[in-house]
Amino acid sequence: MPTTTQQRLNVTTWSLLALLGLIWGGSFFFGRVAVPYVPPLTLAFLRLSIAALALHLYLHGRMDLYRSLRQRWAPFLLLGLINNAIPHTLILFGQTQIGAGLAAILNATTPIWTMLIANRLTADEKLSPAKLGGTLLGLAGTAVLVGPSAFQASDIPLWAMILPVMAAISYGFAATYGKRFRDLPAPVTATGQLTASALIMLPTALIVDQSWQIPFPPLNAVAAILALALLSTAFGYILFFRIMALAGATNTSLVTLLVPPSAILLGALFLGETLTLTDLAGMLLIAVALLVLDGRVRWPQRSAV
Repeated sequence: MPTTTQQRLNVTTWSLLALLGLIWGGSFFFGRVAVPYVPPLTLAFLRLSIAALALHLYLHGRMDLYRSLRQRWAPFLLLGLINNAIPHTLILFGQTQIGAGLAAILNATTPIWTMLIANRLTADEKLSPAKLGGTLLGLAGTAVLVGPSAFQASDIPLWAMILPVMAAISYGFAATYGKRFRDLPAPVTATGQLTASALIMLPTALIVDQSWQIPFPPLNAVAAILALALLSTAFGYILFFRIMALAGATNTSLVTLLVPPSAILLGALFLGETLTLTDLAGMLLIAVALLVLDGRVRWPQRSAV
């Protein structure tokens, strides 16, 4: 029987995962709204730099922020590269050709890549039948949510579908590498990686996009950029590193399974969209997958011969 402390920790972890899934479910929508008006590299820079600035203002040097930045500038640069600069840019480039739903399902392969990478590079997160089975159930539920029609559009270029998968692989490495920051407060880690990734994206956006020549976007795109930066990025990554400290890399990556149902629920609540039986079936599969991964539902084990 788990202790009261373990039960509270479990409830806390899953509550934070659900909240992060809801927030990141909106990020695909915000990105899709803004990317027709702002090129992907510039949009990625705006997302990261505004989020970094907001967190610097929030911390105002507290929690030994500046000492941590000085001492760990090189690890922060690497984390910012593989957890922000590379995957955000790849997803936004993909979203110039594909919708938010398809981008979300392709990015939902993150737990698979994280399990494989963590199994290879860590000693405490080895692959198990329950982890593999639960993740495959979750991917099946995500596929049901989006539906096969999302993959049948003949005018979608292959490269646009590959980019979110490459982003998922980058997230897998980042989730494993991010474990080394567990001794820092979550806001410090979030600020460090966002500061580093904003510095990485600045020259790239200026050289490639010539950002100063881009017309000022309409108000709906500006609002989407601010929501993407402040809610989905600044606050989202504070939650991300908090969950990482509580649950480890593989469990944290499960948030990508919660993103598609979160996006569908947001549409039903705020845009008047209706939930279908297919949507409910997909959400049920994902719920069972999370219970398997949590250990509340046992995955069938091979009997010994």
